[in-house]
Amino acid sequence: MATEQSFVRVADADDLREDSPQIVHADGHSIGLFFHEGEVHAVDNRCPHMGFPLTKGSVDDGILTCHWHHARFELSCGDTFDPFADDVRTYPVEVRDGDVYVQPNPPRDEPPEEHWRNRLGHGLRENISLVVAKSVIGLESEEVPSTVPVELGTEFGTHYRQAGWGRGLTTLGVMTNLLPALRPEDRRRALYVGLTEVADNCSGEPPFFVQEALSTDDVSAERLTEWFRDNIEVRDSDGAERVLRAGITADLDESDVAGMLVAAATDHLYLDTGHRLDFINKAFETLDHIGWERADDVLPSLVPGLASANRAEENSSWRQPIDVAQLCFDAAEELPDLLEAGEGKTWEEPDDFVDVLLGEDPHAIVDAVTDAIENGATATELARVVTFAAARRVAHFGTSNEFGDWNTVHHSYTYANAVDGLSRRTDAPEVYRGVFDAAMNVYLDRFLNTPPTPIPDPDGDRDPDAALDELMETFEVEADEEVDLAGESTAAYLAAGGDADRLKRKLGEALVREDVGFHTRQNVEVAFGQYDALAGEGTEESERRARIHLIATARYLSAHTPTRRAGEQTFRIAERLHQGENIHEMD
Repeated sequence: MATEQSFVRVADADDLREDSPQIVHADGHSIGLFFHEGEVHAVDNRCPHMGFPLTKGSVDDGILTCHWHHARFELSCGDTFDPFADDVRTYPVEVRDGDVYVQPNPPRDEPPEEHWRNRLGHGLRENISLVVAKSVIGLESEEVPSTVPVELGTEFGTHYRQAGWGRGLTTLGVMTNLLPALRPEDRRRALYVGLTEVADNCSGEPPFFVQEALSTDDVSAERLTEWFRDNIEVRDSDGAERVLRAGITADLDESDVAGMLVAAATDHLYLDTGHRLDFINKAFETLDHIGWERADDVLPSLVPGLASANRAEENSSWRQPIDVAQLCFDAAEELPDLLEAGEGKTWEEPDDFVDVLLGEDPHAIVDAVTDAIENGATATELARVVTFAAARRVAHFGTSNEFGDWNTVHHSYTYANAVDGLSRRTDAPEVYRGVFDAAMNVYLDRFLNTPPTPIPDPDGDRDPDAALDELMETFEVEADEEVDLAGESTAAYLAAGGDADRLKRKLGEALVREDVGFHTRQNVEVAFGQYDALAGEGTEESERRARIHLIATARYLSAHTPTRRAGEQTFRIAERLHQGENIHEMD
């Protein structure tokens, strides 16, 4: 085998002058030899873009052009003129006594990890999915932890989108959270999906210009929160950003910073159909992966959206025929007294609590939640139950509704889940306002369960493997009846003792191969997280509720599949190129 320094004879120089280019092989490499302008050049014969044989291209004025997508390379050094293609690898050449020698394993200009980090940055800037896919695969092959591409993607997304945190960074956070539940071969697909969404969401956007933190270092968390809320109230993004940065710079506890953001996000109702609170939750979850020391980069990107958000109380659906917005505001005013009354008490969920949440009377819903707080219910306990009620809306969703209404029940679900997540980060009383908002939105979704699709209750006599195969087939057919079958198959699998982790891997496998978009990815991630939390409680009722989360998301995923799978096709090309497959059947 050739060493890094050794040269290998590959061709006769006179033959090459007469017949150029030629394909030669040395130490496992397919090399293109070119005689041009009196010199011999050797390059990797696989175009770095998509593997087309470069010897099928042409050379003119020192430029090698691939004829498939017309990527151009400077022949002597391999540098590309076109940003969608990587530089092609070149090999040192010597002509000795009429023979051509090449060095098939020359030292690389940069370490592989550094190369793939740089290529990922390039793919994000240029919004080139294939480059992102190659970079994710290349980093994994170098055993680089998944937190590295997540950190690079987060850094890019928070700096290169003037509107701040959006669907791209949320998708990256979602896919990162899903990694432990996925098959090993699907984890890099998940990172690819998240990173390409960041690139697409930032493409063509102005950058995020940073405001300096207020220079004060002797202001209480309470005063900073008041300032932050005041600035968001008047939609002053710049002022709010300076306050938030001051809090982070002053090393406020994470719980205080979370409380600041939650307070501003719940001063008004259900901002941007719940997305703003969900984005806050995902930003904190992303920091769990990449480290709190990045908070000053990440959290300020939330501010533009908070300042410009649509406020639900401005919408007629929250005001007519019943002013449910005012019910939420009135309940919020009672919070100090309710929390004082509940101090030291332990809440036990009434048997009919979920039924009330899913009922027809918004006054009864508010009363049930206020009674719970007065009896010691924590924000986490309430948010977990309201999230389950929202999952029931998805599980009961009737396919006779307009397709877009899947988003309506989905938004309630992710909003309630965000309240749940944030309730475990901060003890700010404003989290309870999110509970009221979520409960009221579950009420507003009631007509989408009219009539409700029954939640399957199988007897457990199915073969789990057959039920799982049946479930996967529902993702291959676009039909309303497949949606209900997805729920039935999921329920049958679980009732028969099927392993939930295996089910999640299969759902994840279907998710990452599809072009399903933002909401479906969110939905699956919420369901997995809620399942894990409830199943860990160990009671029969918590197990039942956990299963309903998976039934609901299986229906949602089935409703949104199959798709064109264009992203998967690009990823497969990147995989095959990395594995050295001959994509184009040519010599």
